[in-house]
Amino acid sequence: MDIFQVFRDRRSIRKYKDTPVEREKIEQILDAARLAPSWKNMQCWRFLVLTRPELKEAVLSAFPEDNPGKKAIAMAPVIIVVCGNPAESDVENGIDYCVGDVAIAFEHLCLAAHALGLGTCWMGWYDAAVVKSKLNIPDGMRIVGITPLGYPDQEPKPRPRKELGEIVFFDKWQ
Repeated sequence: MDIFQVFRDRRSIRKYKDTPVEREKIEQILDAARLAPSWKNMQCWRFLVLTRPELKEAVLSAFPEDNPGKKAIAMAPVIIVVCGNPAESDVENGIDYCVGDVAIAFEHLCLAAHALGLGTCWMGWYDAAVVKSKLNIPDGMRIVGITPLGYPDQEPKPRPRKELGEIVFFDKWQ
């Protein structure tokens, strides 16, 4: 699949088929995330892949009942908890590169999944302390996001995007 088509067609998926995801595809997606650029090449990201029902239930317990993403987490065959290790990064010019680097790797993961016919949905509305406790994630690690992963059972329409003229400036801020 052409990279620009991947950019255009990727959507947040909140409904999944109950088809298992092949281990090879999961590893291919994680390898794409591993190849992301990072501050001083520190590669502070970590990925916890959950396939066992009791571990997925533990994650579900950290999502508020009124979070619409909770259903996606419940039905997806795989959940990936995307973390960063701040000790392997730094803050420079007020920018937290741990979060920035993990975000880039997370996006690589989402785009690679789409290219392989799988869906993801970056989620951030959950109780991180509960997730860390129930999954034994070390105290120093920071959860940057959680995504369900699976074969989509929906085809969402594109969401509106701002025009380039609204967000891009050449040579002079306007």
